[in-house]
Amino acid sequence: MSSLSVFLSIIATLSIGAMSPGPSFVLVSRIAVSRSRVDGLAAAIGMGLGGVLFSILALAGLTALLSQFGWLYLALKTMGGLYLAYIAYRIWRGAGEPLEIGETTAANRAVGRSFMTAFLTQVSNPKTIVVYASIFAALLPKTIPLELFVAIPLGVFAVEAGWYTIVALAFSARHPRRIYLAAKKWIDRAAGAVMAGLGLQLVVSGLSGR
Repeated sequence: MSSLSVFLSIIATLSIGAMSPGPSFVLVSRIAVSRSRVDGLAAAIGMGLGGVLFSILALAGLTALLSQFGWLYLALKTMGGLYLAYIAYRIWRGAGEPLEIGETTAANRAVGRSFMTAFLTQVSNPKTIVVYASIFAALLPKTIPLELFVAIPLGVFAVEAGWYTIVALAFSARHPRRIYLAAKKWIDRAAGAVMAGLGLQLVVSGLSGR
């Protein structure tokens, strides 16, 4: 199998995984609809770079370290779950606060905050690196060519950032924003509940040793 065929197979598999609903989707869609399109795009880049970090770590063999020291993997899962729970708390707490969206708020966009929140959310689940490593192990040859070491992280960025750019553009459009403003309190609480549930699942999994 050629390097190009291997690369395309990996990217196709990762694309399916990226489109699966999860905390990243909840976060990016909410940032895009509640802040601005620019914030949503910044969050998409944060997701992309988080994916790049995990892909590089998987290629570097960090998963072998995590499997050797099980307590480290469980600790990372627990901390990641607690971070998601913290994000959920902030979303829930702000659900009842009024929000104005328009040109007057453009100067107040916290693009850097949107980027960092998305990046940290992406890397808060160490299961991702295990998924990456599993896909790489199944599809990469025993001796990995240099071009794949370079191409795979770039491909991961294109998949993650590309998908969440689509999400950001879709949710920052006028109609989704109108719906969000009309039901902000309940939408935020629903998003917070989903995020809390995902975080709790990680914490329980980490503490129970699974």
